[in-house]
Amino acid sequence: MKTRLTLTPPEPAPPSGFPDATSLAALRAWHAGLTTREAVARYLGEERAQGQSSRGILGRIRRQLAAYARSRQREDLAALFEISAAERAEKGRAADHAIETLRTLPPPAPAISDDIGLWLAPRTVAALRAQGIDTLAALTVRVPRRRRWWAAIPGLGAAGARQVEAFFARHPQLTERARALLAQAPRGMVVPWEQLRLPHEVDGSRGKFRAPRATCALNADNDYAAIQAWLALHESPATQRTYRKEAERLILWAIVERERPLSSLTTEDATAYRSFVRRPAPRERWVGPARPRTSPDWRPFTGSLSARSTAHALSVLGAMFRWLIQQRYVLANPFAGIKVRGGGRSVALDSSHAFTEGEWLLIRTIADGLEWSYGWDGPAAQRLRFVLDFGYATGLRASELVGATLGDVESDPHGDHWLKLVGKGAKAGKVALPPLARLALDSYLVERGLPVTPARWDPHTPLIGGLGQDPASGITGTRLWGVLRRFFRQVADLIQADHPSAADKLRQASPHWMRHTHATHALARGAELTTVRDNLRHASISTTSIYLHGDEMKRARQIGAAFSAP
Repeated sequence: MKTRLTLTPPEPAPPSGFPDATSLAALRAWHAGLTTREAVARYLGEERAQGQSSRGILGRIRRQLAAYARSRQREDLAALFEISAAERAEKGRAADHAIETLRTLPPPAPAISDDIGLWLAPRTVAALRAQGIDTLAALTVRVPRRRRWWAAIPGLGAAGARQVEAFFARHPQLTERARALLAQAPRGMVVPWEQLRLPHEVDGSRGKFRAPRATCALNADNDYAAIQAWLALHESPATQRTYRKEAERLILWAIVERERPLSSLTTEDATAYRSFVRRPAPRERWVGPARPRTSPDWRPFTGSLSARSTAHALSVLGAMFRWLIQQRYVLANPFAGIKVRGGGRSVALDSSHAFTEGEWLLIRTIADGLEWSYGWDGPAAQRLRFVLDFGYATGLRASELVGATLGDVESDPHGDHWLKLVGKGAKAGKVALPPLARLALDSYLVERGLPVTPARWDPHTPLIGGLGQDPASGITGTRLWGVLRRFFRQVADLIQADHPSAADKLRQASPHWMRHTHATHALARGAELTTVRDNLRHASISTTSIYLHGDEMKRARQIGAAFSAP
């Protein structure tokens, strides 16, 4: 009798990084209800005999599967290998199915829009994110064709750069996809600069006004990297955003409208740019509502710039070029000497942005009845009254108000009280605290349940408290702006019928109006010009003199009397 032999095909080898069959059998047994000791003893007795604990062996298998699932971008499957023993009855079968699903999953292919955290090492990701590089698309701008591209990225280093370059070498389709997207893009379309891929002709590597490479103090070999090095000098996130916006607008305009790199711009280009920002055109290319930088509807401008904003933009760009000259990256500053009519400091300090004595008294009277007459919560109304009184009495900027703490309050040997602060431009200074400010602070501390005696103060407690679970927490500048704007609009609605002009002012008012009001009232009540200048920390007394209205009133009345109508 002949026996037919049935040959069973060998089980396919597990994918790389995948547990072997006996390890999976032990895990399934544990899912079915066996203890870790029983499951390991039945299927992995040899490993246990080598001194490893049963729990450690099974934990290693589960971690291996979870890591494998995450490498396939399947977080849902990874979670099934991290269940507790109590969840085995409910989720064990699903975990077994997940093993078979993972076995057949192909390795994922990176997409140009993927977050870098999906593909690169955590240390590399942290260094790149610090430079605003969050996607593979943004990273492709920095890697190809750029010698020592990584030198302008602190914390990355040559080893990290080699890993990034090796990743792109394994996935050449990323670079091809980036090129295809650029080829499909309409001519002249603008995108955030981290998405730009530029040929040598406009990336600045051969800029017309580049200084000799041998004397340059930067490792940057193109305009993008040089500007990134300049932005990295500034630690304040707000300053970085403001400066990046201006640099980005210029570099995009230079490439799209002038078809030349930033380091090839002439003085004639700079004067043309001054006209451009006053009326960006074509509008469909340059102007649009605020959108996330990843949105296809993103545009560099939300509208035309005023004279003041134009002067600020050109001032930032002039400072950028001066620094690039100091680093011997470029030879000339195309923005040197360019003026903006109507862009002087006096425009920024519009004296009409101040409340009269009568208007301020009306505002303050309504604030006293917020809880009883207008539905405000007690703590919110108390905080608002403190902000009004303290801000009006000190003339602090909004950023200074939210940044001040009890530890900044001090008194001198003469019994005068002061608030230490770091103001605009990171300049240290101090502001006098008059009786109105001290009384407002004492009352507010009592309302917050905090001690009034300075010796018992926590120096880290912010002057303006939060309203949540932790009343000792502070408030952001954005939140303060919103609270005051809401209050000013509410007052405007209440007084519209009897005081329409004051209501119109209130609808335009911002927290900075309290600073203007402080200066105007102080001068009107007899404070010397130099005193108000020092308390506002103005660099020039001509800036403070904007708030002097008495001389104008006197002049108007005398001329009026001299030329009265018959």
